[in-house]
Amino acid sequence: MFEKFTDRARRIIVMSQDEARTLAHDSIGTEHVLLGLLREDEGVGAQVLKGLGLSLEDVRRQVEESRGRGQSAPSGYLPFTPAANEVLQAANQESLGRGLDYIGTEHLLLALTRDRASVAAQVLVKLGVDLDQVGRTTNELLQQYLAK
Repeated sequence: MFEKFTDRARRIIVMSQDEARTLAHDSIGTEHVLLGLLREDEGVGAQVLKGLGLSLEDVRRQVEESRGRGQSAPSGYLPFTPAANEVLQAANQESLGRGLDYIGTEHLLLALTRDRASVAAQVLVKLGVDLDQVGRTTNELLQQYLAK
Protein backbone atom coordinates (compact mmCIF):
# COMPACT_ATOMS: atom_id res chain seq x y z
CA MET A 1 0.00 0.00 0.00
CA PHE A 2 2.87 2.42 0.69
CA GLU A 3 3.56 2.55 -3.04
CA LYS A 4 0.28 4.48 -3.33
CA PHE A 5 1.46 7.16 -0.89
CA THR A 6 2.49 10.51 -2.32
CA ASP A 7 5.97 11.74 -1.47
CA ARG A 8 4.48 14.01 1.20
CA ALA A 9 2.46 11.17 2.70
CA ARG A 10 5.60 9.02 2.84
CA ARG A 11 7.45 11.84 4.59
CA ILE A 12 4.65 11.98 7.14
CA ILE A 13 5.17 8.31 7.94
CA VAL A 14 8.91 8.89 8.41
CA MET A 15 8.19 11.93 10.60
CA SER A 16 5.64 9.90 12.56
CA GLN A 17 8.38 7.44 13.41
CA ASP A 18 10.66 10.33 14.42
CA GLU A 19 7.93 11.72 16.68
CA ALA A 20 7.43 8.33 18.34
CA ARG A 21 11.18 8.10 18.97
CA THR A 22 11.32 11.68 20.30
CA LEU A 23 8.64 10.78 22.84
CA ALA A 24 10.40 7.46 23.53
CA HIS A 25 7.33 5.47 22.47
CA ASP A 26 7.89 1.94 21.21
CA SER A 27 5.32 2.04 18.41
CA ILE A 28 3.81 4.48 15.92
CA GLY A 29 0.28 5.45 16.91
CA THR A 30 -2.36 7.69 15.43
CA GLU A 31 -1.03 10.54 17.55
CA HIS A 32 2.37 10.25 15.87
CA VAL A 33 0.75 10.33 12.43
CA LEU A 34 -1.04 13.52 13.52
CA LEU A 35 2.28 15.02 14.59
CA GLY A 36 3.81 13.95 11.29
CA LEU A 37 1.03 15.74 9.41
CA LEU A 38 1.78 18.96 11.24
CA ARG A 39 5.54 18.61 10.80
CA GLU A 40 5.20 18.08 7.05
CA ASP A 41 3.91 21.66 6.94
CA GLU A 42 2.84 22.01 3.28
CA GLY A 43 0.29 19.34 2.40
CA VAL A 44 -3.47 19.69 2.56
CA GLY A 45 -3.51 17.91 5.93
CA ALA A 46 -1.12 20.41 7.49
CA GLN A 47 -2.92 23.35 5.91
CA VAL A 48 -6.24 22.23 7.39
CA LEU A 49 -4.78 21.66 10.85
CA LYS A 50 -2.91 24.95 10.89
CA GLY A 51 -5.99 26.74 9.54
CA LEU A 52 -7.83 25.45 12.60
CA GLY A 53 -5.22 27.15 14.78
CA LEU A 54 -3.18 24.09 15.71
CA SER A 55 0.57 24.20 16.13
CA LEU A 56 3.04 21.34 16.25
CA GLU A 57 4.13 22.39 19.72
CA ASP A 58 0.58 22.45 21.13
CA VAL A 59 -0.28 19.08 19.65
CA ARG A 60 3.00 17.52 20.80
CA ARG A 61 2.38 18.83 24.33
CA GLN A 62 -1.15 17.36 24.31
CA VAL A 63 0.14 14.02 23.01
CA GLU A 64 2.69 13.95 25.80
CA GLU A 65 -0.02 14.72 28.37
CA SER A 66 -2.22 11.96 26.95
CA ARG A 67 0.39 9.26 26.39
CA GLY A 68 3.29 10.31 28.56
CA ARG A 69 6.92 9.95 27.64
CA GLY A 70 8.84 6.68 27.55
CA GLN A 71 12.07 5.99 29.39
CA SER A 72 14.45 5.97 26.43
CA ALA A 73 14.18 6.37 22.69
CA PRO A 74 13.85 2.99 21.00
CA SER A 75 16.13 2.02 18.14
CA GLY A 76 15.39 -0.05 15.08
CA TYR A 77 12.04 -0.69 13.49
CA LEU A 78 8.95 0.72 15.20
CA PRO A 79 5.71 -1.10 14.44
CA PHE A 80 2.40 0.64 13.87
CA THR A 81 -0.24 0.22 16.54
CA PRO A 82 -3.42 -1.56 15.43
CA ALA A 83 -5.20 1.82 15.44
CA ALA A 84 -2.51 3.39 13.24
CA ASN A 85 -2.74 0.43 10.85
CA GLU A 86 -6.49 1.02 10.67
CA VAL A 87 -5.84 4.68 9.84
CA LEU A 88 -3.57 3.69 6.97
CA GLN A 89 -6.25 1.33 5.66
CA ALA A 90 -8.92 4.00 6.10
CA ALA A 91 -6.74 6.51 4.22
CA ASN A 92 -6.63 4.05 1.35
CA GLN A 93 -10.43 3.75 1.49
CA GLU A 94 -10.77 7.56 1.49
CA SER A 95 -8.65 7.67 -1.64
CA LEU A 96 -10.46 4.82 -3.38
CA GLY A 97 -13.82 6.34 -2.46
CA ARG A 98 -12.82 9.46 -4.36
CA GLY A 99 -11.73 7.45 -7.37
CA LEU A 100 -8.04 8.15 -6.84
CA ASP A 101 -5.04 5.88 -7.15
CA TYR A 102 -2.86 7.66 -4.59
CA ILE A 103 -2.97 8.37 -0.85
CA GLY A 104 -2.25 11.97 0.08
CA THR A 105 -1.98 13.92 3.29
CA GLU A 106 -5.66 14.80 3.07
CA HIS A 107 -6.62 11.11 3.12
CA LEU A 108 -4.46 10.52 6.18
CA LEU A 109 -6.11 13.44 7.99
CA LEU A 110 -9.63 12.33 7.08
CA ALA A 111 -8.82 8.81 8.24
CA LEU A 112 -7.42 10.11 11.54
CA THR A 113 -10.69 11.86 12.35
CA ARG A 114 -12.84 8.90 11.32
CA ASP A 115 -12.02 6.84 14.45
CA ARG A 116 -13.14 9.16 17.20
CA ALA A 117 -11.77 6.85 19.89
CA SER A 118 -8.20 7.10 18.55
CA VAL A 119 -5.56 8.98 20.49
CA ALA A 120 -5.21 11.45 17.60
CA ALA A 121 -8.93 12.24 17.56
CA GLN A 122 -8.98 12.60 21.35
CA VAL A 123 -6.00 14.96 21.20
CA LEU A 124 -7.74 17.09 18.58
CA VAL A 125 -10.94 17.24 20.63
CA LYS A 126 -8.98 18.21 23.77
CA LEU A 127 -7.48 21.06 21.76
CA GLY A 128 -10.98 22.27 20.87
CA VAL A 129 -11.18 20.91 17.33
CA ASP A 130 -14.55 19.88 15.89
CA LEU A 131 -13.76 16.64 14.05
CA ASP A 132 -16.63 17.16 11.62
CA GLN A 133 -15.20 20.59 10.81
CA VAL A 134 -11.88 18.94 9.90
CA GLY A 135 -13.69 16.90 7.26
CA ARG A 136 -15.63 19.89 5.92
CA THR A 137 -12.54 22.09 5.77
CA THR A 138 -10.52 19.36 4.07
CA ASN A 139 -13.20 18.85 1.43
CA GLU A 140 -13.54 22.61 0.86
CA LEU A 141 -9.79 22.98 0.38
CA LEU A 142 -9.73 20.05 -2.04
CA GLN A 143 -12.57 21.62 -4.04
CA GLN A 144 -10.59 24.85 -4.27
CA TYR A 145 -7.61 22.95 -5.68
CA LEU A 146 -9.81 21.13 -8.19
CA ALA A 147 -11.35 24.42 -9.33
CA LYS A 148 -7.92 25.83 -10.24
